[in-house]
Amino acid sequence: MLFEVIDPRFEELVDVNAVLEPISVGHKVTEGIIWWPQQNSLIFSDMGVGKVYKWDPKTYETTAIKYPSNISNGNFVDPEGRIVTCEHATSSITRMEPDGRYIKTLATHYDGKEFNSPNDVIVDSKGRIWFTDPTFGRTSPLVGVKRDLVMGFQGVYCVKEDGEVVMARNDFEQPNGLCMEIGEKTMLVNDTPKLCIRRFTVEDDCTLSGGEVVCKCDGRPDGTKIDKDGNIWTTISGNMQVFDKNGVLLGNIKVPGTCRNFCFGGENNDELYFACETIYRIKLKTQGAEFFK
Repeated sequence: MLFEVIDPRFEELVDVNAVLEPISVGHKVTEGIIWWPQQNSLIFSDMGVGKVYKWDPKTYETTAIKYPSNISNGNFVDPEGRIVTCEHATSSITRMEPDGRYIKTLATHYDGKEFNSPNDVIVDSKGRIWFTDPTFGRTSPLVGVKRDLVMGFQGVYCVKEDGEVVMARNDFEQPNGLCMEIGEKTMLVNDTPKLCIRRFTVEDDCTLSGGEVVCKCDGRPDGTKIDKDGNIWTTISGNMQVFDKNGVLLGNIKVPGTCRNFCFGGENNDELYFACETIYRIKLKTQGAEFFK
């Protein structure tokens, strides 16, 4: 059974009779999946082969657009169509131009120390880049390069438009997925080992205050995004859970293989894409929240 309904509101979001459609197969460790609206296509990382791919919904073709990728993990598309990426092997945040011809390094250090391994990234409507920095890319050869830790903590950072790096918060065990909520006044951050999603207030100086637990997950939360009504969707230990904006569990989605991340996409933002060994999609009754709004 693909869907498990916990709360009747879940059936307002998904068609419980929907079937997963495989659209790209033969991958190893997929992550960083995001819709590229300017090119009406999907992009995702495969850390197992060190590539970032683009999938075209018209031709169903999957092509590498970044190789080697320096073991890229999280990706996000900014308002200009540029791909902002977390690189595990270089512990850096980079940005690739839409045509793929030029990649710029945006951030590598804070307070003179190299980041652990930037993991997930978002860009807000002001052009500020926010990312999480757990240790996974330094401790697991499967998804990174094993090497010493130098930072001493695992935090969330903001790269301001002028390039200044601000440490927004550092009281996490392992921060992972992050997501702005509607209005960009609050942000959700997963703390994977603690099995929870926390909500923070976004301050004018790019720090995060508050931090109460909003969702208690039935597994290790990885990627998180919200739909147009503020419901919280998150991958947990290979599957997915959906909560309302107050953290009430609405339902579960059981995905074949190991689903580390996902995104909303399609021309109407009403499709859900799962990053597993196979990339799957389903049609939704709802839509993902709009970026930069």
